[in-house]
Amino acid sequence: MKILMVSSMDVVELLSELVKFDTTNDPAKGIKPSKDCPKFIMDTLSSWGIDSELIEKDGYYAVYGEIGSGKPKLLFMAHFDVVPVNREEWETEPFELTIKGSRAYGRGSADDKGNVASVMLALKELSKIELEGKILFAFTGDEEIGGKMAMHIAEKLKSENNLPEYMINADGIGMKPIIRRRKGFGVTISVPSERIKLIGVLKERKFKVNTPILETRHAAYFLPGVDTHPMIALSHFLRNSNALAVSLEGKFLKGNVVPSEVTLKYLEPGEGGEEVEADMGLMKLLKAIVPLVRAPIKPEKYSDYGVSITPNIYSFKDGKHVLRLDIRAMSHSHKDIESTIKEVVAFNIPEAEVIVNSNEKAGYLFTHPEEEIVRAMLETLEKFGEKAEPVEGPGAADSRFFTPYGVKAIDFGPRGGNIHGPNEYVEINPLKILPEVYKEVALKLIRE
Repeated sequence: MKILMVSSMDVVELLSELVKFDTTNDPAKGIKPSKDCPKFIMDTLSSWGIDSELIEKDGYYAVYGEIGSGKPKLLFMAHFDVVPVNREEWETEPFELTIKGSRAYGRGSADDKGNVASVMLALKELSKIELEGKILFAFTGDEEIGGKMAMHIAEKLKSENNLPEYMINADGIGMKPIIRRRKGFGVTISVPSERIKLIGVLKERKFKVNTPILETRHAAYFLPGVDTHPMIALSHFLRNSNALAVSLEGKFLKGNVVPSEVTLKYLEPGEGGEEVEADMGLMKLLKAIVPLVRAPIKPEKYSDYGVSITPNIYSFKDGKHVLRLDIRAMSHSHKDIESTIKEVVAFNIPEAEVIVNSNEKAGYLFTHPEEEIVRAMLETLEKFGEKAEPVEGPGAADSRFFTPYGVKAIDFGPRGGNIHGPNEYVEINPLKILPEVYKEVALKLIRE
């Protein structure tokens, strides 16, 4: 395995090595990251004199370690797993870092291997300094599917009385401290197939995603009124026509990834056609999408983004049509969300089964903008010529497992784009200063 020596190190080179590892997480296909990438991280840190351990849980891996001594002051966390790719949409090889002008393209370049590389290099420099407290670090391999490794680490630190005062969750974007993030919930709605034969014309229509302002496929970034979700557009079409659903196919990747395209086969009833088998179960499920994404979920706290509900996965299994919704809200309450969704379902498809999933040990990120960790980051950014102010991030992140224990956290990361989408990229210039930014913020918090 290649180990990058300190003398030849830079963040772009390290990122290039990390992107080469296909660390896709796709539970639906039984795909999970291997041990290779975390082993590379451990070996590289070891070559710099930094000890760490490999943690395994349910076939997923994390790298954990500590530098310094005394009271635990700060935790750095980042993740090396990535979402699946639809290669036909990419203009470059997703698992090779490709530099074009001021951007570096590759799956995970922005989410989240650019952060992994930057934190590693910050640790390299911090390990040379006599620190007045402990800095903890963790690189996890399951953030994209729920973050149970982060939850395990949080519980372990809590049980050992080793929780840090502060946390920089290096899983942000935009070179701005993220101080608020909503909690994620998953909803599965299933309805039996209900086939009937009718006379009419069999037709087909494609519906495509459109994100004209911010190019991304991440469900948390989807903005109704600006972006077009193909499943919502399909539902609107069915609700405003006499078409009857026959079948549905699409480029479905993951629960929090908006599908790029779906294809509906439908029957247009009328004389002079042929006998076609429509599916009224599918029809009712698809028509229910519009009211479902407008379900009146009441959050506990303010969010710039309000509540987001997106239908990103459809499948047909064991005679049932299954739809999965991704919900983001400033709420801890599983029961409130379940009752609201079930009310919508009862009006539209009363025979459907509804299951709501969430991790009750996860919270949401809601850090006051005047906290010391926020001030330290803003002062450091200004030193490097970066003007920033605290913002809210659309998606959830692993900081949500630490904030319920009172850890003061921010999420942070470089500028980039196309998160979870084709042609994901990170901007090179901000990436190059990121290791120094992390180092300087860590020293401010240690000395505070």
